[in-house]
Amino acid sequence: MDFVLRKWTEEDIACVQKYANNEKIAANLRNAFPYPYAMDDAGAYIRSCIEKDGQGQVVRAIVADGRAAGSIGVFFGTDVYEKSAEIGYWLGEPFWGHGIMSEAVSRICRYVFAKYEIERIYAEPFARNRASRRVLEKAGFILEGVLRDSVYKNGVLQDSCMYALLRQ
Repeated sequence: MDFVLRKWTEEDIACVQKYANNEKIAANLRNAFPYPYAMDDAGAYIRSCIEKDGQGQVVRAIVADGRAAGSIGVFFGTDVYEKSAEIGYWLGEPFWGHGIMSEAVSRICRYVFAKYEIERIYAEPFARNRASRRVLEKAGFILEGVLRDSVYKNGVLQDSCMYALLRQ
């Protein structure tokens, strides 16, 4: 399925609320990603992405079938981590299984490595989230380790994984 990565606009709010309001998505993300996901949540998120673009982060809309179907972002480290950045992403359920996310991860990583002095991009998916782990592996990320009992989500202590992609 064809898609583009582009900067966020306020016209994306309704689509973000529609696709982000999914318990399956929220279950695999940090608690900052709410469920239920209200229109106010979508508006605040998009306005934050617009205001902070290029200032410690690069966050893009994933647009498929002409709609903002998900989000992908790279967040730059500070202090001794200034050469590292964390990647995070989500995609609306109707778009799962089409190879969009692996390609989106590859595209944004190429962009960040070309434009910024970042040497390492990492991700910390929950260990049980095989789909997200596979996305990273397809995009060239290497599993560096399993962090035991590192995540407490929805009342359950669970493992997470550390994946990284280094500048080539």
